[in-house]
Amino acid sequence: MTEQDANVPGGIDVTRPSVARMYDYYLGGKDNFEIDREAVGRVEKAMPEVRQLALENRAFLRRAVRHMARQGVRQFIDIGSGLPTVGNTHEIAQEIIPDARVVYVDNDPVVLQHGRALLATDDNTTVAAADMRRPSEVLEHPQTVKIIDFNEPVGILMIAMVHFLTMEERGAVMSQLRDSLPSGSHLTMTHVTRDGHSADAVAAIETVYAATPTPIYFREHAEVARFFEGFELVPPGLVTIDAWHPDPDDLAPEATRWLYGGVGRKP
Repeated sequence: MTEQDANVPGGIDVTRPSVARMYDYYLGGKDNFEIDREAVGRVEKAMPEVRQLALENRAFLRRAVRHMARQGVRQFIDIGSGLPTVGNTHEIAQEIIPDARVVYVDNDPVVLQHGRALLATDDNTTVAAADMRRPSEVLEHPQTVKIIDFNEPVGILMIAMVHFLTMEERGAVMSQLRDSLPSGSHLTMTHVTRDGHSADAVAAIETVYAATPTPIYFREHAEVARFFEGFELVPPGLVTIDAWHPDPDDLAPEATRWLYGGVGRKP
């Protein structure tokens, strides 16, 4: 047990792995606990390239945010943003639009604690405690309405998040988010897939995540595409994330092809 593990701040549950803290560990971060690292070890046995996948996912986020900003999107809601790391959404967007506004949304107390400290001096960026399964919490949160104008296009990011929704939850969650957005808004997401992968590996990873508060669901291409209903997919459409506007300057390693990703525009 590390010194950090022995001095856990109040309100943080370290009896179950946290998806946000596991992802932090995938990326080489230090804001995680022994329970999270043990869970990652089990995932790595089934998916040895999981750390590569996390880097690939971050590279996709960078490309997608730049694309939306170049289309004139000036405000973003990053749902399930996770712990702060290099290349946060607001840093990428503000390279193109210096006054771009970003709301980071998460329900993990470690994320909220670190995010608020990081963004304390940025008036165009804020953190909201909300759960994507209750979109009204996200859309009506005081921190959201403080800086997001829903009369103008909004970029919604759900990077490696929608695979934590059941298909029954998908309809209500995605339709409420979609209906809240004006024309010209964009939806960006990535989702794990079972396509092209061993059924045993998929089952082993699902078993690990079943021990967290957020079970994961691997899906086929057609199932993932349903999350974009009501949006027009930007070419090349819904593809493995290495194939979405690849950038030779990306530092991500070779493609693992465990994630589909895409960007949709609301007509």
